[in-house]
Amino acid sequence: MTKIAIVTGSSRGLGKSTALNLAKKGVDVIVTYHSNAEEANSVVAQIEQLGAKAIALQLDTANTKTFDDFVAQVKQSLQEKWQTDRFEFLVNNAGTGLHASLAETTEEEFDSQMNIHVKGVFFLTQKLLPLINDGGRIVNLSTGLTRIIFPGYAAYASMKGAIEVLTRYMAKELGARQIAVNTVAPGAIETDFGGGAVRDNPEINKHFASQTALGRVGLPDDIGGAIASLLSEDNKWVNAQRIEVSGGQSI
Repeated sequence: MTKIAIVTGSSRGLGKSTALNLAKKGVDVIVTYHSNAEEANSVVAQIEQLGAKAIALQLDTANTKTFDDFVAQVKQSLQEKWQTDRFEFLVNNAGTGLHASLAETTEEEFDSQMNIHVKGVFFLTQKLLPLINDGGRIVNLSTGLTRIIFPGYAAYASMKGAIEVLTRYMAKELGARQIAVNTVAPGAIETDFGGGAVRDNPEINKHFASQTALGRVGLPDDIGGAIASLLSEDNKWVNAQRIEVSGGQSI
């Protein structure tokens, strides 16, 4: 029986890698994107080349007022594309970074991070719960920065700390439905996240590589592959865990 995943923010970066790695395992994917439909449709095409089904839907995870319309689109898509009214996996990946000191962070920046990383995840999951099959799974994305402290990430990391607590509450409350919920916390990764600093700045890349036991920074497939593996049947008994995927950074 084909399984279906919703991966938020999957037109690029870690979300894209997650979607493609799930497709390699035979999982169909609902790709969501914020503004770049062309990138999202390219990911859909790549998923289809791997033999899985996919569609792309627009979603602004910072704006909870749009969630009812998004859920309606999901329902319609499930019926039209898959002739079902349920899906199995939700990966709450969408997000943006913020690098600003405690003294310089504005209230507007703080609220934006809260809306994207905490409020959006909380209420989008709430809205989608009736559509998730019993026995399904949820993965919430956190960051290595909840454990490893780098000045300038207080607001961003605090939001992800909230997600780690929320994950455990989700796991407890959804256990009766046999829905497992875990957190994946990436270390430093070569993507365009945060302006692409780790990917594009050789000094930053070298610094983080020197702090990592395996001697390099991560690549998107290091994370996407880990998430896809976590959602496989082999890991169905893993629940309420924070799983850091960092190559052994700052140990």
